Amino acid sequence: MSDDTQQPIVIKRIKKGGSAAHGGAWKIAYADFVTAMMAFFMLMWLLGSTTQGDLLGIADFFQNPLKVSLQGGAGSGDSSSLIQGGGKDLSASHGQVKAGDVVAPKKTINLQKLKAEFEKAEKVKLSGLKGELETLIDANPTLKQFKSQMLLDLTSEGLRIQIVDEKNRPMFDSASSEVKPYTRVILREIGKTLNKVDNHVSLSGHTDAQPFAGGRLDFSNWELSTNRANASRRELIAGGMREDKVMRAVGLASTVLFDKQNAYNPINRRISIVIMNKRTEDAILADGRVVEVEDAQGLEDGALSQQAAGTTAR
Repeated sequence: MSDDTQQPIVIKRIKKGGSAAHGGAWKIAYADFVTAMMAFFMLMWLLGSTTQGDLLGIADFFQNPLKVSLQGGAGSGDSSSLIQGGGKDLSASHGQVKAGDVVAPKKTINLQKLKAEFEKAEKVKLSGLKGELETLIDANPTLKQFKSQMLLDLTSEGLRIQIVDEKNRPMFDSASSEVKPYTRVILREIGKTLNKVDNHVSLSGHTDAQPFAGGRLDFSNWELSTNRANASRRELIAGGMREDKVMRAVGLASTVLFDKQNAYNPINRRISIVIMNKRTEDAILADGRVVEVEDAQGLEDGALSQQAAGTTAR
């Protein structure tokens, strides 16, 4: 019998392998996923910050790369552009930039242009008011019979409404500032309409060149024309015009004639109502005085259409 002590000793080594859950393969997959997501968000950012022209260039390159290259696209050796042949260099900043990196364009305001546009709009508004007054005169039977005594025109100062004397139909009693009844109707109807615009009003009274015949040494055509301007102001207010709209009421006697050829023409005896434009208002407020400038061409045209005769001062 053999001795048991002589049997060979067998050593069994069991090799145990780790399960997949304890390996590092998932880390690689996760890193690839994060990299892909970062690339995706970078692509979204580039698309969001790229101008429409650059996007069209990129799209054109991917659709027709050979065409872009042949028609002026950059060559393959040009490394200054990220996309060869497609639009502008995407490395340049076209969208979001840090504050201060780009100097904002300096905006300038053309005051002269703004002033010209304002005056143009104001002229259109006054022209519309002129049309309204002409319609009012035609529609009102009382005013229509005195249409020949109401002259409307646009001057350098604004919209001017002149109410003039006729030979047999004066606005005031002779050598007096007492308003005739029909003149009162005219002024009050005009007063209702003047509130439609915000512009202020200037009033001036005029006489012909005949010396004042009232028998007073301390009273002349200057005082008479001033009193008539003030009487007209009261009638306009009585008709509904706001009192604060009047900025000036003056008497000019016979210094500004309507009919320059005949200083004694009754048409020179008139009340002039000017709905002033902004420039005239500013001039009055600036220095406290503005010399009334009559529209010479308008005066000549008006004189031709208003022929009357008379020698008595009023």
